[in-house]
Amino acid sequence: MRRLALFVLLLASPALATEDLVSGLSQDRIEIRSNYNGTDIVVFGAIERPASEARPDVVVVVRGPESDLRVRRKDRVAGIWINKNRVILHGMPGYYFAAANRPLPEIAAEGTLRQYGLGLDALQPKAMTGPHALKPFLDAAIGIERKAGLYAQDDDAVEFLSGTLFRARVPLPSSAPRGRYTAWVYLLRQGQVIDVRSSELTIDQTGLERRLYDFSQEQPLAYGISTVLMAVGFGWLSSLAFRKS
Repeated sequence: MRRLALFVLLLASPALATEDLVSGLSQDRIEIRSNYNGTDIVVFGAIERPASEARPDVVVVVRGPESDLRVRRKDRVAGIWINKNRVILHGMPGYYFAAANRPLPEIAAEGTLRQYGLGLDALQPKAMTGPHALKPFLDAAIGIERKAGLYAQDDDAVEFLSGTLFRARVPLPSSAPRGRYTAWVYLLRQGQVIDVRSSELTIDQTGLERRLYDFSQEQPLAYGISTVLMAVGFGWLSSLAFRKS
């Protein structure tokens, strides 16, 4: 009798009955060479044991390495516009891309979107330095990053290939910062997050580009002097060539 009761309990267990996700990336490492002009990656996945025939919602968020964003606001002082106010937004992603199968406000409530950081409107810094209100400076920072191609949101980028298979194409511009990225995949149904999966991605230089980058970071003064000397040398050589011609 106890075995029968245990068997029934296991069948009713939410861990066994709840649908969940599997996901992955088309590539987990991007090597930057001299001809690198940016690339695209594909986040793909499948829904296991769907709870109903109704299609759930999938949101994909790719975040780059964190950094501190300094935002300045110009004010008019004595008839001159100057950078007077400044705040530092700590822990902001160096790259951010959100994709969904339909508009995010239709998928979940604002509180849920903010809780999981789904969408540009839900982005928040870990901390802020400065005596000013957060929102105007945060909105300005997000606007600047969007113009630079480092922040983006596409509410129609998650494509369902079948009832359970999906994919999302993520653009990575050449200006995307080097470092470790995380691709998060969220499965939602009726506005609630059911399951979350993550995958790691690394963007880094290789070969000569890597050695030059390390040199510039480890010895910036020597790197600056060497670049100036190289520019002077190439200028002198070009002047000699023009004289002979």
